[in-house]
Parts: sequence; structure tokens; C-alpha cells
Amino acid sequence: MAHSVTDHQSPLPVSEATVLALPPSDQAQDLSSRWTAVDSLLCGAFAGAVAKTVIAPLDRTKIIFQVSSNRFSAKEAFRFIYCSYMKGGLLSLWRGNSATMIRVMPYAAIQFTSHDQYKRLLGATRGQALPPFTRFLAGSLAGTTAVMLTYPLDMVRARMAVTAREMYSNIMHVFMRISQEEGIRTLYRGFTPTIMGVIPYAGITFYTYETLKKMHAEKTKRPQPHPHERLAFGACAGLIGQSASYPLDVVRRRMQTAGVTGSTYVTVLGTMRAIVTQEGVIRGLYKGLSMNWLKGPIAVAISLSTFDITNDLLLKMHQIGFSAH
Repeated sequence: MAHSVTDHQSPLPVSEATVLALPPSDQAQDLSSRWTAVDSLLCGAFAGAVAKTVIAPLDRTKIIFQVSSNRFSAKEAFRFIYCSYMKGGLLSLWRGNSATMIRVMPYAAIQFTSHDQYKRLLGATRGQALPPFTRFLAGSLAGTTAVMLTYPLDMVRARMAVTAREMYSNIMHVFMRISQEEGIRTLYRGFTPTIMGVIPYAGITFYTYETLKKMHAEKTKRPQPHPHERLAFGACAGLIGQSASYPLDVVRRRMQTAGVTGSTYVTVLGTMRAIVTQEGVIRGLYKGLSMNWLKGPIAVAISLSTFDITNDLLLKMHQIGFSAH
């Protein structure tokens, strides 16, 4: 169309030709895809950091009870938080959060970015939801990818959460001591139950969130839900996803911290059998679940909502930038 105009009209002045010139379509698409990936990485890292920082004291308390044989109750959990505050001050409630940030920012960035990429590979287009099983599959693959690339950081974070500052002074100290005293393979202890748990957890979480957004769009005829609606959808997704995979989360934490608790947890089935024998099914494998019902939906709601909102904001900024050019 543009070629036919220039064939029959006088050539444009240089300045006008420069303003109207556009990059080839394949180059524009490549630029768009690169921006999308960068946006997802940035938004995912930010969303993960905000969510984990908000619920850090509750998360640390949950881990403390998961790795011990003490009976869990809400009263005991909040007593632990109060005693930690009185003994070590307010910042003691966030012990290990630096390791959490170092882990959760790349984890969340990889998870959200790979989720977007897997959705595209599986046939999704912007504004159109995938079929139910494919929605679940995209979430599971995203969670698995993120775990495989960041697992040692999760191991380090768990060790810092259950030990005193005197034992591990910083993140590098944890890596060095584990490598020297227990071997490098210890950094991947608990990897199997983590993968087994993240497949249903990430799959169900993303599936539920995407399904609720789809149902909302069909009912209200609005393409995007309001922020408070995103929070509600994320909370539901987190509650269902974490409840489904919780026993494997307990097994994972026991195996990760075996080196500092004096336990000898080696295999998934052996750890699960030992927990059930010593503590029972409900009090053992589901220890701290009520705490997880409190902090889990909050974290997932904040994470998913923050990602969507910041991603939409960046997309609008790019559109404004392209319009200006």
C-alpha cells in the first residue's frame, strides 16, 4: 500500500520520510517479545519480593514448627513470634529474609516469565485463556523450571530460618559450611519432594487464578478485574494450591534441615514414614497448615496481583512511549 503511494506521488521530504518510517514487521515483533520477557522478569521479581517480605515472620514461624516435633497451635505460634521479638527485637522476625529475597526474586521472576512463555508455546494469545488442562500444565511447568534453577537458595534460606545467628552469619557462610561439612550434594537435599510438591502447587495455583479471571471477564464483560478482585482470586488460588501440596512441603523442610536438627532424613518415603510414626498424619504431615492458611493466601494474592498490576502498568508505559515516537 505504501509503495503504491510513493510510485504515483512526489517523494516526501527527508524530515517527513524519517518521521513516517517504521521498522520491518519482524523486527517490531522481535522488539515486542524482548520487552515482554524483560517486563515479566522485572515484575515477577518485584512481586515475589513484596509478597515474601510481608509474610516473612509468619513464614519463619511455620518453618520452625515444621522441622521440630513440637505440637503446633496458633497460641504457640504467636508465642514464638512474641518471644522472638522480645529476645532479638523487631528485625529478628525477618531473620533469613535476605536469603529469602536472594532466592525468591529470581524464583518469582523465572516462574512468571516461564509461565508466560509456556502459555504462548501451548497456544495462548493475549486476552484468551487456555483450555483447563493446558492452564494447569503451564503453571506446573513454570513452577518446575523455577525450582530447578533456584533450589540451593531455598535450602540455604531454610537453614538460616531455623538456626541462631552464631551458627550461620550470612548466606555465603551457609554455602561454605554446608559444602565443607556435609558435601555439595546436601545443597540439593529435599529436591525430590520439592519437585513433587511444586507440580500440583504451581499448577493448581495458576490454574485457579487464571480460571477465576476468565469467569470474571465472562460475567462482568470487563477485560481486567479490579485490584481487590485480583487479591481475592489470588487468595483462593493460594489456599487451594498450598493445601493440596502441604505434606510434601513438610517433608522438604525436614530433609533440608536434617543436618542441623540431628535427624537422619534421607528419602521422601522414609521421611514421611518417620513423621507419621512419631507424630501422626494430621499433627505431623499437616503441622502448621493453619498458619499456612493465614500467610499462604496473603502471599499468593499479593504476588499474583502485584505481578498483574505492574505488568499492565509497564505495558501502558510502552504503549505511551510508542505513541510518542
